Amino acid sequence: MITACGVKPVGLYQWLFEYLWLYGLVEPKTGDSFFYEFGHLDTACFEKFLELFSQSYPNEIHIIQLDNGRPHHSLDLSIPENIILLFQPPYSPEVNPIERLWQEIKKFLKHKVFDNLDFLRKNLDDILSQLSQKTIASVTGYDFILDALSVAGL
Repeated sequence: MITACGVKPVGLYQWLFEYLWLYGLVEPKTGDSFFYEFGHLDTACFEKFLELFSQSYPNEIHIIQLDNGRPHHSLDLSIPENIILLFQPPYSPEVNPIERLWQEIKKFLKHKVFDNLDFLRKNLDDILSQLSQKTIASVTGYDFILDALSVAGL
């Protein structure tokens, strides 16, 4: 709406925004992945996500690379015994494999408007179901990360 300088436009509709947060982990070498949806991005949800992941893969030790987000650093965070958190340097999303996958998923969602979260949820489920392990590995398996994993013997 265009108004005179200094005059606030009066709207007839208050926009309502609803959110969902897709938490995810990927193994860049094999393309294995684990996703779970939450209603918030906070320590409690992140802790529950780690617990669900740990329960899904209980017989292995998992090193999970994370950015320095606030939920990842909470003093109240309880970390399952089979999970080790590895924090990447600040402001360096290019070294985190999942960041490239988020970009890939967003390509399918751009320029779309969803009437509600159920439509978005359905669209996300369709996108994730179409991503094979091979595709995920090709998107997330940076050469320098795969080289580092092989040198480390992982």
